[in-house]
Amino acid sequence: MEAISFLLLLGIAMPLKYIWDMPEAVRIVGMAHGVLFMLYILGAYLLKERMNWSWGTMGVIFICSVLPFGPFYAERKYLK
Repeated sequence: MEAISFLLLLGIAMPLKYIWDMPEAVRIVGMAHGVLFMLYILGAYLLKERMNWSWGTMGVIFICSVLPFGPFYAERKYLK
């Protein structure tokens, strides 16, 4: 859900704000994305403890969290 909210923010809300002068979408989607991002980071840390991931793996997970399609990669690679 965090990845989808990020894509919605970048692909829909930001163009609405900067092209069509409609900042409301960024406020709503941005808040939802912020909450989901914090939950993603917390969930990644909790999974580190459960799945005995190394700090290197956690670094990859954290880097994936700031890339537009990164969480999809992290899910496919580390949660199967």
